[in-house]
Amino acid sequence: MPRAGPKKIQRYSLEFRLTAVRLSQQPGVQVQTVAAALDIHPFMLSRWRKQVRDGVLRGALPAVQTRTARELRRLQVLEREHALLREEHALLKKAIRFCSTRKRRRLRSSTRSAAPSR
Repeated sequence: MPRAGPKKIQRYSLEFRLTAVRLSQQPGVQVQTVAAALDIHPFMLSRWRKQVRDGVLRGALPAVQTRTARELRRLQVLEREHALLREEHALLKKAIRFCSTRKRRRLRSSTRSAAPSR
């Protein structure tokens, strides 16, 4: 259900869009990574890339330092490692929950059997 009220539209400067496109064109860098780093939707970045290819977005593409490309690659590696750690953490939480419920069930059943029968 849509929210009531005015729709919030974010406008980005030409320089920002061209810089985002240039970052996404670095070798070994994924569009999704650049979009996540810039806090924009990957589809928006893909649309900007297409506009640059078609000549709709014009302007001198700003030079991106090679250090930035290295940082983006490192960010990709760290994000993969972080996702793996989050997965492992969730699995450990489930295992702890499973073991604690089994232990509680075992304790309940042993107390019932220990009570004298009538």
